[in-house]
Amino acid sequence: MPESILELDIHGMTQVQAKTAIDAKLRRAGSGVYRLRIIHGYHGGTALRDMIRREYAGHPKVKRVELGLNQGVTELVLREY
Repeated sequence: MPESILELDIHGMTQVQAKTAIDAKLRRAGSGVYRLRIIHGYHGGTALRDMIRREYAGHPKVKRVELGLNQGVTELVLREY
């Protein structure tokens, strides 16, 4: 059974590298995937977090962007479960 939540750790990536990795993960996400959990951290700053929330809020595959209790994680909701 395919995973329903995919995780992607982008610690240490530049914004361009992170966007490339996220886009690739979104392209490969099958119909069984309903969330993409992106682990970006926040102790080194908020540039990655802010880029994710800005770039993917209007993405055609993303229903909504959820901010977790953990400030270092953002989840892209692809479909409801």
